[in-house]
Amino acid sequence: MKNVKLNSVNQKIIDAVIEQAKIKCPNSLALIGIYGSVATGDEYAKSDLDLLILIEDDEGWKLGTGFILEDSKVGYDIYCTNWEGLLWDAECHHAQLAKLMDSKIVYVNHQEALEKLTRLREQTKEFLQSEKRFERVDELVEKAKVSYADACLREELGKVRVSAADAILYLLDAIMIFHGSYFRRGGKRVFLELSQFPLDADFLDNMQKIARSKDVTELRNLVKALILYAESYVSRERELEEPSKDSISGTYEEMYSNWRNKVEEAAAAGDAFSSFMNMCSLQCMVSDIASDVGIGTYDIMGAYDPDCLEANVEIYDQFLERYEKVYGKAGLQVNRYQNVDEFGRKYIS
Repeated sequence: MKNVKLNSVNQKIIDAVIEQAKIKCPNSLALIGIYGSVATGDEYAKSDLDLLILIEDDEGWKLGTGFILEDSKVGYDIYCTNWEGLLWDAECHHAQLAKLMDSKIVYVNHQEALEKLTRLREQTKEFLQSEKRFERVDELVEKAKVSYADACLREELGKVRVSAADAILYLLDAIMIFHGSYFRRGGKRVFLELSQFPLDADFLDNMQKIARSKDVTELRNLVKALILYAESYVSRERELEEPSKDSISGTYEEMYSNWRNKVEEAAAAGDAFSSFMNMCSLQCMVSDIASDVGIGTYDIMGAYDPDCLEANVEIYDQFLERYEKVYGKAGLQVNRYQNVDEFGRKYIS
């Protein structure tokens, strides 16, 4: 346990939680830690007390409460955390990890819990230094895009502001985790913590502009700018796998069978929607493969022609011709048979 200097009010609150646990759920309370401004030295006269109250079972939820002290006009939220919640934090779905990582332990009821918490902290450190963290970064950027889409679908200023705030939170978490870090201090120190990274001043300024904006269109444009910048900031050169039999075998045949003839049928029927959707499906599959394997880049939907649907069949075939060369370099041949009898003979043999 760490020696933490507490004022009398905070100490009495902790003592009350311990006593309540002894009365109502003696086996539920694992340990108590302090994080936030009280632990970092950022507290001021109206600071509340941020506690990690780690519980072992559902009985421990009885310890949770909220209250306001009239003499100081300070509100307190006695919030409990179970192991499931800490495990979620340890997977770095966000960068608000001070409770997990930095809580100064002031009370231990079960020594095994402290040891388990220590292991969980080490696991989190390892994750933040691993390549896996970049998957989490990508997920957070995608969530910010969903918030932006929501802002574009709303007309009420208040709702757009909320969507903008959500996008900001996701992007800030993404940047922190990208750097293998997390927020150690409260919201009032966000810009101070961000100052350790080489972020453009415009990015930081746009967040401030969002806080001051009164216009829905401006808010949307600012959120879009934040996302585009953050997406570029966290992008990284990925070492793509070379095309091989294992990595792309069967993909040519799948692309042909799934959509090629449907695009031709759509052209014959003058069905632009069907042509569009099937060409998009091809693009999505190609892009998905290209994200992991070095097959090259193909802007199929940039070439898509809504005015001449027959041209889309040609575009499709031109792509397949290029892709067959990729197949050849990987040591593959497209499975083609003159008829079903030939297929049967060769398939069964």
